[in-house]
Amino acid sequence: MPNNKKEEVEETGVETNETEATETNAAESKADDNQVESKNTSDANANEGSSENSIVSSVLETVSSAVSSVAETVVGGVETLVSTVTGDSGGEESVIKNGKRAERVGVVASDKMTKTVVVRVDRLIKHPIYRKYIRRRKKFMAHDELGAKIGDKVRIVETRPLSARKRWRVVEIIQKAEI
Repeated sequence: MPNNKKEEVEETGVETNETEATETNAAESKADDNQVESKNTSDANANEGSSENSIVSSVLETVSSAVSSVAETVVGGVETLVSTVTGDSGGEESVIKNGKRAERVGVVASDKMTKTVVVRVDRLIKHPIYRKYIRRRKKFMAHDELGAKIGDKVRIVETRPLSARKRWRVVEIIQKAEI
């Protein structure tokens, strides 16, 4: 007889497992039904407000592209800042200038010296009282490796002192003089 009682206990355990399984299947089928209903509802809403969804999606795409471009710009700036502070080139060979040297454009007034030219720079300023434009001229002595002649239009750039009066050098000859 004790064998029968054990069998009865085992049989009831199987029955409880079966009921749990059926309850789980019922819950899953209800969840599936809810999902199908929500899809049908969303399809109906999509048909009614498809223009609203397209506008919203286009706005979201625009905003996301703007955010990504801003993020890329910020990351690039941070990388540049970090490489400047640490002195690393970060794998790129980029030259960073600390300052901008003064540049002037003028006409060569004299070339009688060796490797030196006198450049006349003309500029117009407004008179503070009469409000008329006045021509101001200044002469600079510049180191010349390019061989500029009188009348050439040249670009000069500021440099370290090369002699007592020479603190500029000729960078390029913009226009040759007509002879």
